[in-house]
Amino acid sequence: MKKILAFLTYIFAAFHAHAISVDLTEPASIKADKIEYNVKSGTLQTSGKTEITNKSGQKMTLRDTHLTNGGKNLSGSDIQLWLGEHVYLESKSIMRDGDITNAKSATFTACKNCDSYGEAWEITAKNVRHELDERMLYFRNMVFWIYDLPVMWLPYFSMPDPGVKHKTGFLMPNLESTNKMGTQINIPFYFYISDTHDVTATFSYLTKENPLFQLEHRLNSSHAEFRSNASFTHNREGENRWYIFNNDIIELGENMRASVFLERASDKTYLQKYGFYSAQPYLDSGAKIELFEQSGYVVADAHIFQELRNSGRNYSVPSGNILPNIRGIYQTSPLFASTYATFMGDILGISGDGISSERIIGEARITSPWTIWGGNRITASIATRYDIYNFNNTPMVDGSVYSGLRDRFLPSGYLEWGLPLFRPGKKWTNVVEPRVRLTAMRHTKENQFAADNDSAGTLLSDTTLFSNNRFSGLDLWENGTFADYGVRWAAFNKNGKSFETFLGQTYDFTRREDTDDNSGFHNGQSDYVGRIGYNNMKWLNIYSRFRLSQENLGLRHVETNMVLGTSRNYINMGHIWSKQFEDVQIGAESIHEFAGGIGFAITKRLSVRWNAIYNMADDRFQQHNGALYYEHPCYYLSFGYKRDNAIKGDYVGTTTFQFRFGISMDGKHY
Repeated sequence: MKKILAFLTYIFAAFHAHAISVDLTEPASIKADKIEYNVKSGTLQTSGKTEITNKSGQKMTLRDTHLTNGGKNLSGSDIQLWLGEHVYLESKSIMRDGDITNAKSATFTACKNCDSYGEAWEITAKNVRHELDERMLYFRNMVFWIYDLPVMWLPYFSMPDPGVKHKTGFLMPNLESTNKMGTQINIPFYFYISDTHDVTATFSYLTKENPLFQLEHRLNSSHAEFRSNASFTHNREGENRWYIFNNDIIELGENMRASVFLERASDKTYLQKYGFYSAQPYLDSGAKIELFEQSGYVVADAHIFQELRNSGRNYSVPSGNILPNIRGIYQTSPLFASTYATFMGDILGISGDGISSERIIGEARITSPWTIWGGNRITASIATRYDIYNFNNTPMVDGSVYSGLRDRFLPSGYLEWGLPLFRPGKKWTNVVEPRVRLTAMRHTKENQFAADNDSAGTLLSDTTLFSNNRFSGLDLWENGTFADYGVRWAAFNKNGKSFETFLGQTYDFTRREDTDDNSGFHNGQSDYVGRIGYNNMKWLNIYSRFRLSQENLGLRHVETNMVLGTSRNYINMGHIWSKQFEDVQIGAESIHEFAGGIGFAITKRLSVRWNAIYNMADDRFQQHNGALYYEHPCYYLSFGYKRDNAIKGDYVGTTTFQFRFGISMDGKHY
């Protein structure tokens, strides 16, 4: 009997090897009207209905079974075989010769008993051939059925067996349609190289444009990750248009990491016109090396930018390429009590269009935090900084162009006080925390050197207060003595619900140089800034930050984000409004924009999602998109659209429709 069980276990596992994980040491059971085993020939034969079951419950039934040659050859009729939880094969007769199994008049599905309405999909074929060495299923004269309705006939069809994780071959195509380039049919082909290395090549046929070619490459190693994707087309105007993106991360030991990144396109509008654009204002290529320890961090990076906006002016990056930027910071262990020192160094080089500048910055800071009687928190800090700049034909803030060396010595320090006041309650715990910081910095009229280095200015907000540098970069200097002050109130309970509010202001004791009225800073009192938020940890999370005029408390700036609902039924909204804010890109007097989305489940499997960005200042949608999704255990499909109203170069807003369909096997999409 032990030999019989061994044969059956081997045969059962060999038939669907790799289709599902099987432990060959698991005992199996056999039930049949009659079982005969020939010890000399090593053959086993059953009569009548035969049922084989292993320990995990996997089951095969057939009639009049004959097994020879140590289980390598098998024949039988009326077979029913479970290859997975819902993966099922039924056949009138089966014959196995070595690694090749043939099933005649067969039915195959990966959706057995998934739906009360019947089989969501199944394939019937005159013959199904399973080749174990290739781990492939081949169907001849096949019909594809959906809920017992024939929808497609093919003389020949092949697919990997359900247990294959990776297999070279065509993937499910998808359709798109735009009002500028017509219908687009995407046909992807997957190349399996190894379990950690693969490539996907996609050919796209467009009815109103020349074909598009796309390539994705993925490679993982024990200490590195390589990702690349690219596309190319030779359009009907005779232009070669393309993009290439690459991102590699390499671990160089426990304390060192290198990154190489490449983003390049043939022109400003290619990404947007062909649907690869994600609202990025520029493309960034370069490399980075990071060294990190428990108390220190050093990064050296270089960047070469490609501007994608209409104007050649850079808005959020320096006016030129960064070659290089080296920045390091080190924090000591406590020198005494909780007092520690921080050292920072920064080297930056910028070049482009005949303009270049280099800088070296070094800073040393000592910070001493104390908690004294009554819970009062006192923090004192002093710092000294020295800058050296080398300018070459560099535009300056006063409108001049300067070449030569400049330097500056910039000492500073601050003293901060805070007092968190807790009031525990049966339901809620309340916290009120007043906070004041007095900062003294060297006052110099040379507060700004270049017109556009690494600082793009500042906007006063609740995150700007109580920071060592209220500007966005290191080149602009706060210049003088000022005080930050505000009060925070928060409440939270045991269930995680929380409220928070904050209101604060800054006061400049020294006259500011070239104060920007739109920034919120003024000589003396600034505007008021604050935030308010609530989160019930279930279905509502709302957060808003704002700025009020210091003259009449009029609203100057507000931005709000809200998520209402659950993961399947939700509304999310984002809103931003700034009064008298002159934007350098659009030249408008204000920004007024709304972003929102909605999602709801019509049924357990059917859902709808819609998102939009609406420019209220221009009274138009910038973009909006929506889709209908149906997710079944055995297949999935979606139909959606995307409308982009941007106008840039040869690109004029388009509407794109997309349809996707695929089948699933044991939770995997094909």
